[in-house]
Amino acid sequence: MNPRRKKRLTLAVALIAGVAGVASLLLYALNTNLNLFYTPYEIVNGKKDTGDKPEVGQRIRVGGMVTVGSMIRDPNSLHVEFDIHDAAGGEITVTFDDLLPDLFREGQGIVAQGVLIEGNKLEATEVLAKHDENYMPPEVAEAMGQTHEKLDYSEQAEKPTYN
Repeated sequence: MNPRRKKRLTLAVALIAGVAGVASLLLYALNTNLNLFYTPYEIVNGKKDTGDKPEVGQRIRVGGMVTVGSMIRDPNSLHVEFDIHDAAGGEITVTFDDLLPDLFREGQGIVAQGVLIEGNKLEATEVLAKHDENYMPPEVAEAMGQTHEKLDYSEQAEKPTYN
């Protein structure tokens, strides 16, 4: 083999190996940082279409309504424990060791992000609450069986303008 061709072949193989290595590291990083959304029903019973359940130790997001009367606060720390449920009948327990959002209340929709530590218990690292009575995260609204309709501006004389 010609030394020039051998050098080109070595360079091409090294380039392909480098691109494959970078792609595999990128896919690994994306996979470990992936947060899948589940409803309480899907955590307990699995997804309706595939039957997949999250594994213990998996990082997930879960959305639902805070069950009224389920919140337990530790008087000596920030630790709080509460249940969330959805319209399908699923219910899980969420533990959280930080300040809850100001708008957090029982009977309202939330999204909690964290690690599943038991089959129906989530250790949350972040809890998000809705910001007014009209807004609910789309995933939570879908899980609760509620539909959101867009505002109809056809009856108004002038459509709003945004700058």
